[in-house]
Amino acid sequence: MASRGNSAARAVFESRVPPFYYRPSASDCQLLREQWIRAKYERQEFTHPERQEPYSAGYREGFLWKRGRDNGQFLSRKFVLTEREGALKYFNRSDAKEPKAVMKIEHLNATFQPAKIGHPHGLQVTYLKDNSTRNIFVYHEDGKEMVDWFNALRAARFHYLQVAFPGASDADLVPKLSRNYLQEGYMEKTGPKQTEGFRKRWFTMDDRRLMYFKDPLDAFARGEVFIGSRESGYTVLDGLPPSTQGHHWPHGITIVTPERRFLLACETEPEQRAWMEAFRKVVDRPMLPQEYAVEAHFKHKP
Repeated sequence: MASRGNSAARAVFESRVPPFYYRPSASDCQLLREQWIRAKYERQEFTHPERQEPYSAGYREGFLWKRGRDNGQFLSRKFVLTEREGALKYFNRSDAKEPKAVMKIEHLNATFQPAKIGHPHGLQVTYLKDNSTRNIFVYHEDGKEMVDWFNALRAARFHYLQVAFPGASDADLVPKLSRNYLQEGYMEKTGPKQTEGFRKRWFTMDDRRLMYFKDPLDAFARGEVFIGSRESGYTVLDGLPPSTQGHHWPHGITIVTPERRFLLACETEPEQRAWMEAFRKVVDRPMLPQEYAVEAHFKHKP
């Protein structure tokens, strides 16, 4: 630092950062921040591009600890990422011919969730199956290995999007490679008739999908709500209708969609404010053409 200065050092040590490589911010988990520093200075991956092979080759296979859907135990599973097939697969046995699951790169997201998963290297991978969200939870004891997997997934998404949107710049594509959730936490909810009692559920706001789970580590959402824009008849109200009964938590939120109202309740006022802000951010954002197709699917769900 004394001899080069920050800008000059960055010009050297970050001279060949691939566009898809995740640059962590101060709010990211310790693993991402630590591995960025090690990649930059210790391994000098961004001055020697040949050292980027683990995440830039378009193919990767290895073993990760995956949480079992039914028993909650983490078991070693073989994972294969292949850009050529546009998929991430995992196998229940290392000698298995057929994968247990095939996750299309087109609909895949990965986000580090160390607190939720209970491991400092915990990664949550979500994908769409029959247009419903599926979660898997994985980790590796080696931090570099886990961050290499994360960046390999981002690289595969980047190359998929380059083909899907040939005119788009890197700056347009990079924000679409992976996303953190807008908001997560417990709220209470009632059913569509709003006559049954409120139940505590774990909610995740992922872009325009509001999902709720019985447990934060469930593989499948119990339900999903599409939240469109204000122009399409969606709005978020502070509080619950005066006649509402059955909720234990005092801080209500009403989500108005063209079809129905969703009644939610938060335990504390700061939680309510955080959720309201997340919902309003989405509602205030105009919908993209492809989001209308997603909305139409939600409307036709049985």
